Parts: sequence; C-alpha cells; structure tokens
Amino acid sequence: MTMPFDSLPAQTPPSKIAIFLPSLTAGGVARVMVQLAQAFVESGHTVDLVLCRNQGEFMGKLPPQVRVLTLKPRSVWASRVLLMLKNFKAFRVLFLPVLCSLNPPKSLAFLPDLIQYLRREKPTVLLAAKTHTNLVALWATQLAKTSNRVVISERTTLSDITKTSNKWRWRFILPVLAHEYPKADRIITVSNGVNEELAMHTGLPPQKITTIYNPLLIQTIRTKSLEPINHPWLQEKGTSPIILGVGRLVPQKDFATLLKAFSHVRRSKPAHLVIIGEGRLRSELEALAQSLGIDKDVWMPGFTDNPYAFMGRSSVLVLSSICEGLPNVLLEALACGCPIVSTDCPSGPSEILQNGTVGPLVPMGDVQALAKAILSTLERPPSKTLLQARAADFDIREISRQYLAVLLGERGIESVQSALHNGKEGQKA
Repeated sequence: MTMPFDSLPAQTPPSKIAIFLPSLTAGGVARVMVQLAQAFVESGHTVDLVLCRNQGEFMGKLPPQVRVLTLKPRSVWASRVLLMLKNFKAFRVLFLPVLCSLNPPKSLAFLPDLIQYLRREKPTVLLAAKTHTNLVALWATQLAKTSNRVVISERTTLSDITKTSNKWRWRFILPVLAHEYPKADRIITVSNGVNEELAMHTGLPPQKITTIYNPLLIQTIRTKSLEPINHPWLQEKGTSPIILGVGRLVPQKDFATLLKAFSHVRRSKPAHLVIIGEGRLRSELEALAQSLGIDKDVWMPGFTDNPYAFMGRSSVLVLSSICEGLPNVLLEALACGCPIVSTDCPSGPSEILQNGTVGPLVPMGDVQALAKAILSTLERPPSKTLLQARAADFDIREISRQYLAVLLGERGIESVQSALHNGKEGQKA
C-alpha cells in the first residue's frame, strides 16, 4: 500500500537514486526515507532501496516501483582489511572505534557487497542515513572508485549520543567523522541545531552542510487520524484527557520523566497516559508506573503503524527526550492538530515549535516544569488552525524538491528552480 500525494514535477533526464539503510525497522528515519523514495519515483526517477537487512515494519509501505536490494554480509575482518589497505592514512583515527573494536557497527560487514553494488548498478547518487551507514557509504564509494555522488544525512546531535550511549566505539567516533565526512559531496542535517553541532565537531565548512527538515504527508496523516481505535479511553473524547507519548522505549526518550510528571498531573485532575512504542526499557517503565500508583491510568500498547489515530484523539502530545535531531512525532502531531508540550532538548523542538510560540518548551528532566506545562496546555490549548498552519511548512512536495536539489547537484537545482518557476507561472495564469 502506498501513500498518495500530489504529483511532483518530473525531472529530465531521470536519475538513478540509491538509498542505503540498515533496515526498515520502525523509527523516524525509515518512515522519512520511505516517503522520500515515493516522492522521487513520482518525480520520474529510478529508486533502489539498498538494505543490510530485508526487514522492518515499513516494508509494506514501499511503492511497487522501488526496487529493494538486500546486501550480503561478509566477515567484518574483510571490511577491516579493505579499509586498512585503501585508507592507511586514517589508520590512527579508525583504529579504536572501527579496526579493533570488539563490537563494531553491524553495517561494516556489508561494505564489500555495497562496493559491488555501486560498481554493478552505477547509481547517479547514493543517499545514506544514520551515522554508521553514512560511513560505510563513504568508504564504499571511495573503494569502488565509481563516479556516483554520495550524500549523507545526519539526524541527531552527536555529542549527546557520545555522552549517553553505552557502546564503547561511540566514545571515539567524532575524530572519525571529522576525517571522513568531508569526503561526502553534501551532508544533509534535519535541523539547524544538528547542522551547527556537526560543523563544530568536524570543522566542515557551512557550504558543505544543508539543513532540510523532515517531510510530512499531511493529507494522509489527517485521513489516518480519523481511523477508529478499539480502546475505551480513545473511542470518543470523554471527560478525562488523554496525554500521549510516542517513541522507542529507550533512555534517549526519557519516558521516566513523563511518567513522573503524569503522576503530578493526576493529583490535580483525572487523566490517562498512553505511550506508543517498544524497546528495552518496557519492564522498567511498567515497574515505575506501578510504584508511582498510576499504572491503572497508563497504557503502553507497543508499536502501531497508525499513531495518527491516537494523536487525533489526544488532548496533548508530550516529548520528554533528552536529545533529538528533528522529532517526526512533533511534526505529525501538528498535522493532526494535537497540542504539544516538549523538552527544549538539542535539537529540533525549539525550531519546530518556533521557540515556544506553537507549544511550550521545558528543561530536560524537569518533572515539575513538565507537569505544569501539561496542565497549562490542557486548560488553555492552542487553536487547531495555528498547529496545522505550522505543519504546512513541512509538506512533502517542498521537502522532496529540496532533497533532489542536493542529491543531483547543479542539475537538480536547475530542475527544481524550473519546476518552481513553472508553478508560479501557472498560478499567474
């Protein structure tokens, strides 16, 4: 099943765009790349989705025109030998996080097969997302010695990951990025905050990095927000407001703070909390809810492929994260007209919510401030019109044009400018 949207301007001549990802497992990156793949196809391009693992909840969302290729893993040592032989000058930088790590990135095993793909299929451009697949994409292009452009996408603030991750290799990743990222033709970041932080840590010149926000299929989201939910709290809006959290159950999302804030809200008024998502902290969060005495008012249904139905029926969506890139959940909530409360984490929320104009921003980990902002929003919610007007700034048609301009270089910029010009001429006529 594909997600329809208005036709995008055709590009001439068409290009072959390869998108490289670990998998299509549930998450913001997979959702965005599936949407962009459809947009590129609608623009007349050929799209290959190159995966390390042929799995994930979004596999069924791909348009039939997108060709899916699954790489074969090789010995990690084969990839390490390739890197040592061809990139000897970077030996000292790569030694600790890549060459001798006991737990190297899983995507490293797919480097040899990605090299073969580039040589065999000769795409016009290779687009990668996520830090470790970005590095593999850069190494594969160098080792394949092909002429394709390589564009990488950084989607979160790296300094926060290096501080919070329990993976040893992340402690040494920043020097690797400073050495390897300049070899990309262009780098896309999902917010100005990620852009500035990446430039600071890598020394990349500003003209090398472009901020492009994540896209929204606004009409599709609004249509799906009307679908029913088989749960008494959400079948129709009742007297008890619904507070919603959406995201993986991992430390980055800090749902513990949301649960504690909700316990304060419950002392002031009846309410229910729904947390959509799955992850390794489920049992810990369930135990916390029970210890706080709020477990009867908390529902954690796991992953759903239609979070919009929940957003359309919730009184407020709360983002309690300690770090983000550009949280899709805030964009999607705006499209549904759902009020938002968010931590002012780096980075993205303040840009989306226009420094608190569209929804309140609170300090990270501050239970009292989060509870106060939730109660205030429940009492005086912003207008649905204001929220949906902000969502329009992230429409898929404009975002995909920006991506094509970066992916295809000068030719992409020329074709996008032509399409925009023709659109304006059509409006005048």
